[in-house]
Amino acid sequence: MAERLLIMRHSEAAPGRPDAERELTPHGQQEAQRMGRWFAAREDLDLRRLRLLASPYRRAQQTAERIAEPLGLVVESLPIITPDHSPEAVVEWLLGEPDDRPLMLVSHMPLVAALAGLLVDGRSDRGPGFPTAAVAELEAEVWAAGGARLRGFTDPAGL
Repeated sequence: MAERLLIMRHSEAAPGRPDAERELTPHGQQEAQRMGRWFAAREDLDLRRLRLLASPYRRAQQTAERIAEPLGLVVESLPIITPDHSPEAVVEWLLGEPDDRPLMLVSHMPLVAALAGLLVDGRSDRGPGFPTAAVAELEAEVWAAGGARLRGFTDPAGL
């Protein structure tokens, strides 16, 4: 049975320093709430089993919280999905993860694009552009470079 991975970029954030403390703008809050409602309305995902993990950066945590609320989920922090981490490290983590639940990672550019590119095309420089709050849905038997299929890509502007 194939496993599902949802890779989401955080919603629009305000500029500022330090980078890890940047917060969502009002527009970013609306984006995340729109995506949370969209997920809650879906019947093709087993949302009861979904494991929601977010970068420890404030804007990713805020985005994940707005996704979690309508789904009744708890947000877990995953330190290896900040903007500066490598997609290879995330793939290693995925391979070692014993939990077979579908996963959703809320992270940042450039990591989200690099990770999607590595998993689907085998190259981290080939990932899709990710507008804020966009989600790539991947499926794979094993999380390895070039071994995943892109099942869908959703931009909140199109909802």
